[in-house]
Amino acid sequence: MSLAEPMAAPGASAPDSPVAPGTPAVDAAPETQSVPWPHRHLLDVDVLAADEIDLVMRTTDAMREVLARPIAKVPALRGRNVTILFYEASTRTRVSFEVAAKNLSADVVNIAAATSSVTKGESLVDTVRTIEALGADMLVMRHPASGAPYLAAEIFGGSVLNGGDGWHAHPTQALLDLYTIREHLAPMPRPPMPAAQPTPPMPPAPGAPSPALLAGRKVVVLGDVLHSRVARSNIWTLTAAGADLWLCGPSTLLRGFEAWASRGAAGRRFTVTSDMGAALRDADVVMALRIQRERMASGLLPSLREYAARYGLTRARLAAARPDVVVMHPGPINEGVEIAPDVATGPHSVITGQVTNGVAVRMALLYLLAGTRA
Repeated sequence: MSLAEPMAAPGASAPDSPVAPGTPAVDAAPETQSVPWPHRHLLDVDVLAADEIDLVMRTTDAMREVLARPIAKVPALRGRNVTILFYEASTRTRVSFEVAAKNLSADVVNIAAATSSVTKGESLVDTVRTIEALGADMLVMRHPASGAPYLAAEIFGGSVLNGGDGWHAHPTQALLDLYTIREHLAPMPRPPMPAAQPTPPMPPAPGAPSPALLAGRKVVVLGDVLHSRVARSNIWTLTAAGADLWLCGPSTLLRGFEAWASRGAAGRRFTVTSDMGAALRDADVVMALRIQRERMASGLLPSLREYAARYGLTRARLAAARPDVVVMHPGPINEGVEIAPDVATGPHSVITGQVTNGVAVRMALLYLLAGTRA
């Protein structure tokens, strides 16, 4: 539907809007849909089967259509209470979850740990129990300790969404990154089949990664991989989509990933290197990671100036990638350190698009979890 066409009333379903088979009609309440979603919580992406990741992508398409309406709101989660509990500072993730929940007509409560009873010594367990007693149906949580959302999920009666925990995982960021790449890169064409075909291969087992989306595409994650929950979750989604994944940075910020790559754990194979030239050569996507200034006291880097000189993503270095390379960054950005200002805002950058897609992906996940069928 174009914006020039008459729009349905806010919250009403557009009868002639094309909906892909198996995609929920997101104007309606999630419990009325026949689309199965078995996960009560979303704590990481490693539990998602390929068809479930695909469902998230298609549901996000539907949410993008909602966001394009003059009034970007549907009544799908009316009467649901969503509490956002962040123990760390955040702009993009916290605000996009709040906007996503409000766009679905949920009632939203925002709690910052710095202004809550946590400062008086209240434990995470007591905080979660209090939030549930106050009527929360869904809990969006960020915590500096890896595994904290898993503890919350054990005691919370509703659904828990991990907004980032320690160095461990950031599932919604990985899914919005995959959606953004999907938006900008068409699947590579497959070579024609030979005239005399061998016996067709068996279809992948349920839950096996489907390589169609990014097969043949080179994706580079560049920077502080060691401390990055974004990188860890992206390893799962990008390899599941069939990307030729490269992790690049100083050797001190890649510790442990060489062993993971060599084992090919759970079928996840990728390349780990400190050779920036090799990593960027013919890359389709380059995702720069934030250099976390708070980690530099541990002596893993001589200085931010030296990091920028050797690994900063500049226009000159980006010239080794493909002409239509896509540049990404999960934010917040240290301009002039991990990425040059003219690259962050240049024609290849989709960084602001990632932020916009973050709202649609989080709307999709809130919607799917609200309609969980175990």
